[in-house]
Amino acid sequence: MFLPEFDREYLISKEYQFEEKIDTGRNGLIIRNYELPKGKYNQDRSDLLIIIPPGYPDTRPDMWYFFPAILLTPGNRPARQTQATLSFEEKTWQRWSRHYPADQWRSGIDGIHTYLKKIDTALHVAT
Repeated sequence: MFLPEFDREYLISKEYQFEEKIDTGRNGLIIRNYELPKGKYNQDRSDLLIIIPPGYPDTRPDMWYFFPAILLTPGNRPARQTQATLSFEEKTWQRWSRHYPADQWRSGIDGIHTYLKKIDTALHVAT
């Protein structure tokens, strides 16, 4: 297990179903059945993958991934900057190319709890 205890405790307190997985040398946090904004996407839930970088939590995560891929409704079209993919655990994950500015990540303060807020905001404003 590679997550700091405070992240694990947060995920448990919020009743997320999560797994810490290692695939081809990458640490991945998978949150199963992550809830998506109602009516905005072609499904209500999808598995969410966050690659945990070396040096985390001092180093911020960069981008996140969904399996299965999610599409905006109406029209079932991909959100901008989601066309690339990543292979992890023999699945093809949809990459959400969103970047947390380095000067906005607060070492010793930020963690999965703040990163999930960034993800939720991006999901709500995606076009």
